[in-house]
Amino acid sequence: MSRRALVRAVALALAVAATTSTAPAAQAEEIPKAPGHRLVSQYEGTPADARPVPGQAPPQHPFLAPNGRSGMHADAAGSGTHPYSGPLGRDPEVTSERIAPVGGECATATFDAAGRLITVCGTFTGFLLKLLDPRTLDTLAEYRLPQRSSTVEAITRLDFSKIFKDTSGGAYFYLDDQDRVVLADSRQHILRIAHEQAGDGSWRFVVDNDWDLTAHVPHDCVSWTNLFPSGTCDPVTSVMPDWQGRIWWVTRLGRVGSVDPRTSAIRSVRLDGEEIQNSFSVAQDGVSIVSDHALYSFRSDADGTPKIQWRQTYDRGTGTKPGSVNQGSGTTPDLFGDGYAAITDNADDRMNVLVYRRGTDVPDDRRLVCKVPVFGSGASTTDNSLITWGNSIVVENNYGYENPASLTFGRTVVGGVSRIDVREDGSGCDTVWQSGVRSPSTVPKLSTANGLLYFYEKEPNQLGIDAWYLTAVDFRTGERRWKRLTGTGPSYDNNWAPITIGPDGTAYAGVFNGIVAVRDRG
Repeated sequence: MSRRALVRAVALALAVAATTSTAPAAQAEEIPKAPGHRLVSQYEGTPADARPVPGQAPPQHPFLAPNGRSGMHADAAGSGTHPYSGPLGRDPEVTSERIAPVGGECATATFDAAGRLITVCGTFTGFLLKLLDPRTLDTLAEYRLPQRSSTVEAITRLDFSKIFKDTSGGAYFYLDDQDRVVLADSRQHILRIAHEQAGDGSWRFVVDNDWDLTAHVPHDCVSWTNLFPSGTCDPVTSVMPDWQGRIWWVTRLGRVGSVDPRTSAIRSVRLDGEEIQNSFSVAQDGVSIVSDHALYSFRSDADGTPKIQWRQTYDRGTGTKPGSVNQGSGTTPDLFGDGYAAITDNADDRMNVLVYRRGTDVPDDRRLVCKVPVFGSGASTTDNSLITWGNSIVVENNYGYENPASLTFGRTVVGGVSRIDVREDGSGCDTVWQSGVRSPSTVPKLSTANGLLYFYEKEPNQLGIDAWYLTAVDFRTGERRWKRLTGTGPSYDNNWAPITIGPDGTAYAGVFNGIVAVRDRG
């Protein structure tokens, strides 16, 4: 079959699939494991005792679901911490749900007031907003979102890197204070979606609000009916509310805007020549956004127009490293401690952890608290958020990870995890410990209730077996406490998705073919 014929055949199949409704409820199907599953260790280490980590949790955002269950980075500050105790390694069991024959990764996971899991899963026919039973992973309700232009580009040009480096279309979403999903879809619309139960006990999603951004965002994007657009396509990357309830949004090509839910007024500005590929964080003192050139603090004018409070450039290096989406910081800003903000840079030789003072009255030459190089020479980058608790920062090394194909046949990354603490007097930062854990691409998390950090690990295997593990590391010492096999093969690669700890103590990981859950039996 010629490439053109192949593209037409796939296009037809996807077009049909995109118009086919799906059953509102379905029983979970386990993700298949690749050969070699029984030839690798199932569990290593010993169970841990819960040792809560003292400290002050980030302020609860008035327009978000409670801390720990509102979004990819757990709270408005982007701390990457959960107030629940995750699994301690006591005879842990693994369950999974396969979302699609190919793809189906469930990235952001949130939980409503009853503990039901709400997630968005990416497939080749479009993103699926799903309501899942947190124990069985059965689908309770499903809502199909539009297909992203990167998927069409990947298929028509046979370049699937387009998909793996696209953070738009709903991958970043948040759960608000009324358990409604807020996301930006691939049509450049912001949707606010509730879920409700019918009289017969079935569940469904209902769109409460739909704000159209196309008057503010270029939207001549690739689609099956527009394969060769002549204009600009600027996908919306992420959304978050500020402390006044405005919904802020950012685009890949550097647009920053807000929607007032009360009036539907939309305002925006442009960071010329800059890209935004990450999510952003919010505190009472402003909205913190990192582009591929600088870290920004924004606030709104009276009419909602974003206004820069301060801007701090960083070393963006000379190119995109293997393990990064673009040439710039790969982190969502972390807002922590005594008015600090932390990101990483993209310096050529060794990536640095950067900590800044957030105050609007801080002179530019005093804003930087510390610049700490991490990991090995010529082999350091991260495209995941940091973890912050108290004055501590945890960072992992993603250098070498590109997509699920890059780690097949037993290959892995150089790895590494470091903990860095800001000194009590704010005079600088110190490295507390370093670990050799190889966590290729996950957004790690800390359970403040038990003192364990959770990573998604893959070690090299001489037999060519691709074995993936949930790994627990002691926050205080950096010691690996235990690890549990989740599965084997590319289907279990988490491909940039986070670990999320649920209110019932389950640790969830989005993986290439769906979602995995690990919980204690003991």
